[in-house]
Amino acid sequence: MPVHHDLPYRSLFAHPELVRELLTTLTPFTVFDDLALSAFEAVDPAYVSEGLAARQNDLVWRVRIGGQCLYVYILLEFQSGMDRWMALRMQNYVGLLCQNLVKRHALPPSLMLPPVLPLVFYNGVPRWNACVDLADLVDAPPELLPFQPSQRYVLIDRQRLDPVALEANASLLALLIRMELSSAPEVKDKVLPALLTWFKEAPQASLMRSVEVWLQALAARRGNPDSFSLDSGEEVGDMGRQFETWAEEFEDVGFQKGNAEGIAKGQVAALRGVLDKLLRKRFGDLPEPAAQRIATATQAQLEQWCERVLDAPGVDAVFGGDTAPGACG
Repeated sequence: MPVHHDLPYRSLFAHPELVRELLTTLTPFTVFDDLALSAFEAVDPAYVSEGLAARQNDLVWRVRIGGQCLYVYILLEFQSGMDRWMALRMQNYVGLLCQNLVKRHALPPSLMLPPVLPLVFYNGVPRWNACVDLADLVDAPPELLPFQPSQRYVLIDRQRLDPVALEANASLLALLIRMELSSAPEVKDKVLPALLTWFKEAPQASLMRSVEVWLQALAARRGNPDSFSLDSGEEVGDMGRQFETWAEEFEDVGFQKGNAEGIAKGQVAALRGVLDKLLRKRFGDLPEPAAQRIATATQAQLEQWCERVLDAPGVDAVFGGDTAPGACG
């Protein structure tokens, strides 16, 4: 289960608009330029190996390029921490994806495997120092090197993107990245107004909701989990005042305690605050049993409920089978 840093990103990149922006603005590949949103299709990221061990990476998208039914499978993996073995994980993901296509007879008439573009979107603070090629993790005599596995992935290190290029980029994705990386005054005076203008010019309710979830999680990590909305002028003013109070430097809730237990407690506390605010924003005051469930839930349960709240028709649907019948009224 991803930690609470990654869940809001998964919500964002569940939208083809942001996947297209990611590919066209943050990677060097031109093959994705000028593609319509209809060319992007989300794919179930769960695969089952021969041993029936379920594997799941964060997001998988299939992109149709041209009129020849050429598909490029894009694997998106969101990381907030370092992983020395990411190249090995990517090899497993790609292999399971291709194996799944073969089993389902989902290959083109040529019976050739589709190209796969593995992407790691890293939103941590320390510099990423893991190998981007699996071959660099293999220690073999020169004569055996040609027979060793090689799997590369594209690394997008959010913390080290060119700030000048980001500021010149008017895409929604660039604005959100600037929201994380900029100082509080810059966010309030420049980034937030540009973000509000973007949604006025391209109003999209579902995408706006995901961005609000992402902003809510960001506010919680910066120590101010109050709720706000992008579609209310009054609440937007409150949102601007919240940004004024944010610390200049990013620091996760709980990290100041300096130990794993403190970090874990901080993550759970932030998740509870985010979930409570999102539920109240969508459904109003919560029944007491629901509030009690949130107060005693594990991190895994809170993460699952945060995902469900995006599209759930009511409070009961958020908690699903994780709460006793009738517990949430």
